[in-house]
This record gives sequence, structure tokens and C-alpha cells, in this order.
Amino acid sequence: MRALFRVALRITAWVALAGCAVAIHAQAALLVEEPYGFFGTVNPTGHNAVYFARICAETPVTVRRCQPGETGSVISRYQGIDGYDWVAMPLMPYLYSVERASDVPARVDRKTVTALRDRYREAHLIDLGSKLDEGNLVRGGWTELVGAAYERRIYALRFETTEEQDDALIARLNGRENKSHFELLYNNCADFARIVLNTYFPRTFRRTIFPDAGITTPKQIAYKLERYARKHPELELTVLEIPRVPGYQHLSRSNNGVAEGLITTGYAIPLAILNPYLAGGIFVDYLVQGHSHLIPKHPPMMNPTNLSALTAPDQGTENSQSASTQATGTMNPGVAPSSTTGIAKASMMENQGTHE
Repeated sequence: MRALFRVALRITAWVALAGCAVAIHAQAALLVEEPYGFFGTVNPTGHNAVYFARICAETPVTVRRCQPGETGSVISRYQGIDGYDWVAMPLMPYLYSVERASDVPARVDRKTVTALRDRYREAHLIDLGSKLDEGNLVRGGWTELVGAAYERRIYALRFETTEEQDDALIARLNGRENKSHFELLYNNCADFARIVLNTYFPRTFRRTIFPDAGITTPKQIAYKLERYARKHPELELTVLEIPRVPGYQHLSRSNNGVAEGLITTGYAIPLAILNPYLAGGIFVDYLVQGHSHLIPKHPPMMNPTNLSALTAPDQGTENSQSASTQATGTMNPGVAPSSTTGIAKASMMENQGTHE
């Protein structure tokens, strides 16, 4: 009888441990944001940020574990935010400048976007200073912190994390001086994403000569994450699209690396005249990897009322398709599926280019 009791106790313990193992998993997502506007034309690399379902903003410059009901935060490096190196924003305001999905307009104009941003800043961003720079044609400002989905299309490369990994990042961010040393070529937003992802996957994201001459770009980080996920299917890498809310900006552009940007924008022509050897090196760089297309055609799309595919813990039964299966069917911009059921774990095979 005692033997049967011990066996039952062990089975109960294993079931409890299995339940805990499932419970500790959450997720993060590398956000690959397309370039837009004048600066996006001359420098079509775009922006990187990282979303965390379990890490929330205590203030814009300190982070903590999320409480029940909170939907996480987006953390990224910016230029000109009162001298801070990184800023953490709740997901909904980061995308739409509001706190409730029901308040997101279906279509916006400049006046509406400005009003939404100003209202949110006055209510929540005073700690960053009352004289924050709004930015200009060649430099971002505080407006990059709120309403990103009014400016550009965003791709979320969602992957699994653990409590220990998230806690390590919280300790790292809160334990170091949050002071900006922003530099466009070698200390930019993609470099910040590289550092953050190396906290989760040590020594995986490094600068390389090819592509991009040692410059870190959003497209390069996405490529390395996809390559790492192929070798580690337990990451459950999923590609999701957050479409641009129409009306405010013209369509954003596909993300390019440095070499690809020089080739596609026509800079290579004067370079070839001035220095044909340099132009030849750029072309070789482009051929090596710079022209890779990483985002699958028609990935599952989300809208403000249906972000659960990004924020909720992954459900294996709901996402039973292979990670190499691409989402099928064309969706209208700004319209998301009514349910997360059956979202394909679409891999970033070379199909359709869309990067910063």
C-alpha cells in the first residue's frame, strides 16, 4: 500500500512539474519596422525594437515583471530622447498612441496622429522631460515612441523565452547606466537588438564583414534570428504582420541592408565613377547575402483588437502547422483574422523582402 502511495505521489509531482514547465514559457518578438519618409528613402534600413510579453515598463526607463492582465512592452534604442540609451513602452501605446484597442482609429490624418501622441505624452511621458525633441527629416525624436503603426508596417518575429532569460534582461537593463551613446553606423537600434538577443542566445548575434561592412542592420538581425531558429525549433519562431494604419504616411519601404540599399537607391552609380573598386566590393557584398528576402508572403496579420497572437502564450494545438509552412491567402491591409487559431509558424524563407 505504501509502495502504491509513493508511486502516486511521484506521478503527482511529475504532473505538477510538467505544468510548471509549461507555465514558465512566454515569448518575445524581434520587431522589424520598415523605413518611411525622407530618411527612409536615403537610408532604407528601418528600425529594430524588441517586444517582451513578460517584461513591462515601470517607467519609460526602468522595467519589471508584468502583472496579470498586462500585455508587455517594447524596448528599443532611440536618438535624442533626453540622453537615454533605451526606452520601454507598453505595447498598445507604442503601436497606436492609445491605451485601449477600442480607441484606435480605422484611418488617421496628421491632425489626429498629432493629437493622439500629444495626449499620451502629457499623460505618461513627462518623466522624460518637458522639452523633448520631436525629430526632423534626418533624426528621430519622442514621436517614435508612440504610434509606430501610423508610420510604417511592422513585422514581429515571435519566439519563446523563459522566466530566467527575462529576469536576466531585467537585471541587465536596470543595473546599468541608461545613457545614450547612439551612433548611426556602429551603435544604432539594430546594435541594441543584437545585445538584447545575445542575452537570450549568447554569442549568436555578432558583427560580420559580410554583409554590410560590419554595420548592424535590422535585416541582418532578422536573418541571424531565423538561421538560429532553424537549428533550435524549440524557439517556435513565428512571423506576424502589424499593418500600417492608413491615412497618415505614404506606404513604407522594404527593409534593406547597407549594400542592398546602395544598389537599389542608385548610390552605386556615382560610387562606381569615383571608385570602381569600392563599388565592386559593395556589389560582391550584395551578392553574398545583401539581396536575401526573409519575410514570407502574406504572413498572418493582426489588428488592434487582435494582438493575442503576439501577447498570449503560444498554444501548440492552435499552431500545429510546421514552422516552414507559409500563411496562405491574401489579406486586406489593416484587417486581421478574427481568431489566432491555425496561425502558421511561417519561417522566413526567401520569398518576399520587407525590411527597414
